[in-house]
Amino acid sequence: GLETPLFFPDNIALPHFAAFDLLRDDGGRATLREYYRLHAATARGDGAGFVFESPTWRANPDWGVKLGYSPEALAAVNREAIELMEEVRGEFEGPGSPMVISGSLGPRGDGYDPGEMMSAEVAQSYHGEQIDVFADSGADMITAMTITNTPEAIGIVRAAMAAGMPVVIGFTVETDGSLPTGQALSDAITEVDDATDTAPAYYIINCAHPTHFAAKLDQNGDWMARVRGIRANESR
Repeated sequence: GLETPLFFPDNIALPHFAAFDLLRDDGGRATLREYYRLHAATARGDGAGFVFESPTWRANPDWGVKLGYSPEALAAVNREAIELMEEVRGEFEGPGSPMVISGSLGPRGDGYDPGEMMSAEVAQSYHGEQIDVFADSGADMITAMTITNTPEAIGIVRAAMAAGMPVVIGFTVETDGSLPTGQALSDAITEVDDATDTAPAYYIINCAHPTHFAAKLDQNGDWMARVRGIRANESR
């Protein structure tokens, strides 16, 4: 993930773990630009495709208020993040390395604790603000990271559908491979698919060590074909 290597190895201050706040000044923008250039160059060197996940995981209304952003400033910084992705893509994309830009968004609350959950309807309205900005920019798709519960996931998917954007859902799982709500990963994927007519392009698992969910991926079921990505934690 973007925020962890910036905060820990590089000791870059990220208030509320919000990487988008680096877009406030030239130095922060340069830090982000070099981060993405490093990974895009690796993809191009290996002849691989690449997904630019914008640094906007925290750039939603509640977190924006905590960081001092007005609604107008928050919309502007989301657009600026996509513009930065377009800039770096223009430098590295080639015939052997197709690259797409994903408007990245995170949960309304904490990425490990479901807290006070929204209904799907409230989640659609809440996340729709950020998704609409992405849809009006150069983003090709939406990726929701560290989602802890199915109502919020369903609302995000419906907001993306309304904006005409492909969407990916990334669920946080605990050490037992289930969501923080206790729901089984298989049941969560099935519930979201059933509620949205299988609208998500695919699902990913994030913020867990592979040993936490490997056994779940050995199970049989149609839901397994829907998991196409892993953003795993490391351990010692």
